[in-house]
Amino acid sequence: MFKNLKNIVGNANYFDDEAHLNAYCYDATRERFKPDCVVFPKDENEISKILKYCNENKITITARGAGSGFTGGALPKNGGVILALEKHLNKILEIDKKNMIARVQPAVINKHLQNVVEKEGLFYPPDPASEDYSTIGGNVSENAGGMRAAKYGITKDYVMALRAVLPNGDIIRAGKKTIKDVAGYNIAGILIASEGTLGVISEITLKLLSKPKLSKSALGIFPSINSAMEAVYQTMASGVTPVAMEFLDNLSINAVESKFNKGLPKDAGAILITQVDGNLESEISYQLEVIEQIFKQNSCSGFRIAKDSNEAADIWFARRNASQSINIYGSKKLNEDITVPRASLPELLEKISQISKKYNVIVPCFGHTGDGNVHTNVMVNGSDENELKRGYEAIEDIFKTAIELGGTLSGEHGIGLSKAPFMNLAFSEAEMNLFRTIKKAFDPNNILNPGKMGL
Repeated sequence: MFKNLKNIVGNANYFDDEAHLNAYCYDATRERFKPDCVVFPKDENEISKILKYCNENKITITARGAGSGFTGGALPKNGGVILALEKHLNKILEIDKKNMIARVQPAVINKHLQNVVEKEGLFYPPDPASEDYSTIGGNVSENAGGMRAAKYGITKDYVMALRAVLPNGDIIRAGKKTIKDVAGYNIAGILIASEGTLGVISEITLKLLSKPKLSKSALGIFPSINSAMEAVYQTMASGVTPVAMEFLDNLSINAVESKFNKGLPKDAGAILITQVDGNLESEISYQLEVIEQIFKQNSCSGFRIAKDSNEAADIWFARRNASQSINIYGSKKLNEDITVPRASLPELLEKISQISKKYNVIVPCFGHTGDGNVHTNVMVNGSDENELKRGYEAIEDIFKTAIELGGTLSGEHGIGLSKAPFMNLAFSEAEMNLFRTIKKAFDPNNILNPGKMGL
């Protein structure tokens, strides 16, 4: 049955050997689900034919870009077909400077798009930590964020239109390249963050901005998490909107310092790393003056502004390497990305500290405090079943805490398989039934990425 797909994609783009099945059975979660075959469609029409065949024969299919997700969104839980897009559907189709848009295929790498548009004086702001290898299609499917989200928003804020293939093979267009469009339902909005459960995105039209001419980064050292978090929301309410406002707690600081010996303040309760941008030196100076004043009002003991790009890279080093560094605390990282209203950050992090003690697990935290998005990392010994159990219990308590504070299960990683068991904490049965109704309207045979998001 699977081998009939060769008639669509050709022998050179169909694989069911062990090497390919193993290569496409995992993502950044390191969980493993082996597909039955891997196919590489050459274009939208081939995607349509593949989906139509799979729909008629009730074959499950999982679309995949770089496989860099943290929640198992691109894992073939029920086997079936991996629809691998990276080989052929990786082109920038158009950069329209007059309308300030880009049209791209789904497997274009995020950072590649940024580099290309910046050569034209334009700017694509969403910058997930995986920007060097994650794809735009994956970013759209998970509604990825990034460090610049505090000022510029996240992926959904830049998607103007999509082309997508439905499970029955129909090709649809959702949205326009126009700034305004209120004709019909917002189908593009439904497809964004749907994790490939409703359709396969085949083309994306993105809004671009004018590239700011100047930017500067700075770092502040705080005696406690609470004082740092107070500084965050006071800054964001001051009239100054930093491009980024990132933090590392004491555990994360010590992990980076232990691994890289960068001269970080190991006794600090937290550090905040910020960036501002603009077109005039006076804009930059004013923003940094306001931030420095607020930081110092909240017990900041050291405020350092990068003098050049090398110093800026040094300031950002700790944040960019925090995730890999905290592995010193355990062999398995239960990595979650909860989000709460900014003013609730001090209470959230205090409660996470209490949960850490309750379950006797280490929980380093870092993340995008400018938009209330905290990466909580419950570190455990993956071979110790009791410790692993305590870790998952801690995660459930952390999710409950975030929701009680008006927050959400995920700010940018998505739900996938990892968070699917916790959807009932965040949504009522009526809301879950609505999700199921939408899923069934798009995919009545449930062939697209089944099992994700609790659907």
